[in-house]
Amino acid sequence: MNKFIYGFLLAALLASCSEYQKALKSEDVAVKLAAATHKYEAGKYNKAIRLFEQIAPAYRGKAEAEELFYMFAQSYYKTKQYYLAGYQFESFTALYPRSKNVEEAAFLGAKSYSHLSPVYSLDQTDTNKAITKMQDFIDKYPNSSHLTEANTVVKKLQQKLERKAFEIAKQYNTISDYKAAIKALDNFIADYPGTVYKEKALFYKLDSSYQLAVNSIPSKMEERLNEAKTAYNSLIKFKADTEFKKEADDMLARIEKDLQQFQK
Repeated sequence: MNKFIYGFLLAALLASCSEYQKALKSEDVAVKLAAATHKYEAGKYNKAIRLFEQIAPAYRGKAEAEELFYMFAQSYYKTKQYYLAGYQFESFTALYPRSKNVEEAAFLGAKSYSHLSPVYSLDQTDTNKAITKMQDFIDKYPNSSHLTEANTVVKKLQQKLERKAFEIAKQYNTISDYKAAIKALDNFIADYPGTVYKEKALFYKLDSSYQLAVNSIPSKMEERLNEAKTAYNSLIKFKADTEFKKEADDMLARIEKDLQQFQK
């Protein structure tokens, strides 16, 4: 690189840093706002945030506040500080319902909560909140250019809840609490009739019904064997070529054999 150009760039960088430090220490909120806006437009969002945090209270209610708070929220979002972004975008939409940026803010606010949604195995409070926020956006802006993405986000979040519900129901089978497994799997199938996990849910219900039946006391065995047979029929009716066909057929053979003792 040409030494002159290098020296010029270094001087510009030092001047920029110096101006930023001066803005941080300045008592003039207008100077801070100008510096924050400059950093925001340059993509230096963390630096912009430091300045926005200093001047936000002073500008509340003033003409410049609308643009300031929008950039403030965007800065949090772009630095992946989603709790703060969600809060700021929600505040913005409440304070400036007629803003040209209100729809974008409502969408990004809802999307911020979706970014906070954890893996399915963890507590899903944030997932439920994200679904509610995004559905509120869809209901309020049915013609939004963000509608396709919003629906996709909701679908993915609902699939996460669906996966968690299935895994919880399946876990009862895993720990051999077969009565609880049957009830939980029935509830899961009722709550998610179109679920991609229906085949597995029907199989684990069959397995739970079978295990409960063959390990029953004689007075309850016949009824439970017939319930297990019904569970087998439900699985085969749903998918005749189920991936669990061999295991299911083996269970049915044992069920039929054990039922014979009650037919004498």
